[in-house]
Amino acid sequence: MTISTVPPDRNTSLSSMRYDPRLQVETRSDDLDLTSGLRLIRRRMVMIMAIVMLLMAVAATVISGLKPTYHAESRLIIHTPLATKLGTDESGRNDPLDATSETERLLSRSIAERVIRDLRLNEWPEFNPALQEISPIDKIRSMLRGWVDSEKPSLPIRDSIEPIIPKYYKALRVWRDGQGDVIQIGFDAGDPELAASVPNRLISIYLEERKDSLRGRVDAAEEWLLLRIDEQMGRAKAARDAADLYQKTTDVASKDDDQVEQIKSIMELGERRTKIEQSRAEARATISALEAADDASLVLQSMVIPDSIVAMQRELRTQEQDLERLLETYGNTAEAVVDARAKILKSRTDLSLATDRYLQSIHAKLAALDHEDDAIRSALAVAHEKRTRSALAQTELARLQRMADKEQTALDKLEEQRRGLAAQAMLPGAELEVLSPAAVPLAPKGRGRLFYLIGALLASISIAVTAAFVVEMLDNSVRSFDQMAGMSRIVPAGFIPHLKRKDRREPSMLFGSMQDGMFDEAIRSVMTSLKQSNGGKLPNSIVVTSAHSGEGKSLVARSLAIDLAANGIPVLLVDGDLRLGNLDSLFKSELKQGLNEFLCGQAGMRDIIHHHPSGIDFIPAGNASLHRRVRMADAADIVAMAGSLGHIVIFDSAPVLASADTMHLTALAERTLVVVKWGKTSRRAVEFCLHQLKTARNAEVAVAINNVNPNKHAMYNFSDSELFVSSLRKYHEYT
Repeated sequence: MTISTVPPDRNTSLSSMRYDPRLQVETRSDDLDLTSGLRLIRRRMVMIMAIVMLLMAVAATVISGLKPTYHAESRLIIHTPLATKLGTDESGRNDPLDATSETERLLSRSIAERVIRDLRLNEWPEFNPALQEISPIDKIRSMLRGWVDSEKPSLPIRDSIEPIIPKYYKALRVWRDGQGDVIQIGFDAGDPELAASVPNRLISIYLEERKDSLRGRVDAAEEWLLLRIDEQMGRAKAARDAADLYQKTTDVASKDDDQVEQIKSIMELGERRTKIEQSRAEARATISALEAADDASLVLQSMVIPDSIVAMQRELRTQEQDLERLLETYGNTAEAVVDARAKILKSRTDLSLATDRYLQSIHAKLAALDHEDDAIRSALAVAHEKRTRSALAQTELARLQRMADKEQTALDKLEEQRRGLAAQAMLPGAELEVLSPAAVPLAPKGRGRLFYLIGALLASISIAVTAAFVVEMLDNSVRSFDQMAGMSRIVPAGFIPHLKRKDRREPSMLFGSMQDGMFDEAIRSVMTSLKQSNGGKLPNSIVVTSAHSGEGKSLVARSLAIDLAANGIPVLLVDGDLRLGNLDSLFKSELKQGLNEFLCGQAGMRDIIHHHPSGIDFIPAGNASLHRRVRMADAADIVAMAGSLGHIVIFDSAPVLASADTMHLTALAERTLVVVKWGKTSRRAVEFCLHQLKTARNAEVAVAINNVNPNKHAMYNFSDSELFVSSLRKYHEYT
C-alpha cells in the first residue's frame, strides 16, 4: 500500500498501477516447509503457551496428589427374579431390570453410609480429613484462599461422616462392562485388604437395601393411589351431575325438530332474498338505462316493457315510415308532410310521458323490494341467532358429557393401577449373580510421578501445537492480496487499518478530527487507486459493497465521501441498502423520505436529498417496507442528476450475497469497490461475490481489505507483510 499525504486531484492523470503479488514457489507434496511451520508457531505462540500452561497447571495439581494405591474390583449381574416372569397378569412387573438404574442404586447415599460404618472408614486417615496431616501444598492453598475469602475455613469434625463421603465416592467406581448387563465395582485404597473388602460388603448391603426399598415404595404408592381414587370418584360424580342438570335445564334433546325447522326456515329466507336481489338488480339496470339514454325509444326497443308502450312504439314507427314515403313524393312544406311531422311529434311526446310513468313505477317497485329485503334480512338474523343459541347449547352439553367420560376413564385407570400395584407387592425384588468377587490386589496400580509429569508436558505441547495448526487450517479468511492472485479482473485498492470502536461511533472523529491518522491516509490511498483504475480521473459514480454484512463497507463509504468533501469535491452519498440502511444516524437529518420513496415514485429528487454542513449531500434509505416495490432502474436518474451538477455519487450498497439490489447498482455505476474484512471474510465468499459482480457488469472490480491489524499482519509471509511496519514507524515518528 502507498500512503500519500497529498489529496487526490479529480482531473490529474496518473500512470496505471497494478498490484503484482509475490511470486509463489510451488513445492512438491512430499517436501516439508519448516519455515512455514515455524512462522505459524510464532504467530500462535501466545495461544500455544496459554494452552500448555493451563494443561500443565491442571496436570501438576493432579500428579502432586498421587499416592500408591491398590485397586480391587468385583463383577456381577443383576437379574429380574424368575417369579416375575411367571406371572400372566398384565399388571405384573415383567419388564427386565435396567442395569443403569441398578448402577445408580449401588451408588446411593444410604449404602455408602452403611459401608463406611461397617468397615470403619472413619478410622483411616486416607478417608478421614481430620486424621490427615496438612501438606505444604494444602497450606499454600489455604493461605491463598484466605486472601480472597475473609472467612476462616471450618476444621473437619472427627466423628462426622460428611467429610468421608466425598473421599469414599472418589475411590469407588461402579460402571457397566460395554453394552451388556455386567456391572463392575472397583475401589481404590492405600490398604489392599480394605480395597477388596469394600466391593464385597457393598454387594451384600445392596441386596438388603433393595428389598427394603421395594417394600417401602409399594406401600407409599398404594397409599397415594387410594387418596387419588377418592378424589377422582368425587370429580367423576360431579361431572356426571353437571351434565345431567344441564340437560334437564336446557331440554336440549326435545329441540331436535325445532332445529330442523330453523334450518329449513333459514334456507327459505335465503332463497327469497336471492330472488329479491335479482329483481332489484334488474330494476336498477332498467332505471340506469332509461335515465342515461337521450332517446328513450331506442332504449325501449331492447327491453321488456308493457304492451301499451309497445303499441305506442309501433305506432311511432308506422308514422315515421309514412313520413318517409311522403317525403319521397312531396317537399318539406307540403301540408301532408307538415301534418305527418306533427303527429310524429305528438306520438313521441306521448311515448316519453308513458316512459316516465313506467320509470316511476319501476322506482316504486324497487322501493318495495328494498323494504321487503330489509324485512327478510331481519327475519334471517333472528333465525340465525336462534340457530346459534341452539348449537351452543348442544356443544355445551357435549362438552359436559366428554368431561364426565374423561373423569370416569381416569377413575378406571387409577383402579387398574391399584390392582397392578397389589400384584407387584407380592413379587420379589431382584436376584444378583456374582461372577467374580473382589480379591486382595498384590501390587499398586499406576506409575511414578515423574513419568506422568513428563508425559503431561509432552501431551500439553502436542495438544497446543495441534490446536494451533487446526486453527490455521480452518482459517480460510482473506488477509492479503496474495490470496486473491488467482482471481481475474480485480484491482487491489489497498489496505485500511482498523479503527477503535469508539472512533466508529462518534461522527466527530470522522468529520475532520483524524485527518492526519493512518486510517485517513489509507482512505486517500483507496481513492487514488480508484482514480488510477479509471484512467487517471475520479469516477463519477462508485458503488461500495461487501460480501457479507459487518465488514465495514458503510464506514469506508462515508469515509470516502468525507475525504472528497474535505478536498472540495462535491459528493452525493446515497444509502443504497434499501432494507437495513442506517447511514442516516451519521448525519442526523430530519428527512422522512429517502431512496425507497424515490424509487417507488412517492417522492421527488429534491425531497430526499439532505445537505450536511460538511459539504456532503446525503440520501437516506427511507422506509424499508417499500423495498419490494422499488424500480432500481430509476437510480440512473440520481447518477445523471449528480453528473450534471458535478457531484460524485457514492452508493453505500447492501452486501452482494444478501441483496440483489447491489447487482442493479453496479450496472449503473462507473466503478465498484468491494470491502473485505481482514481475517474474517472467507476467500470463497470473496470469489463468489466478485463472480456475481462481474456477471452484472464485465468490468474490473476494486477490492480494499479493511480492519487490518498491522502488528498481526506483519507476522504472515505475504509480500505486503512489511507494509504496515514501515508505515507505523513513520507515523509514530511524525506524531
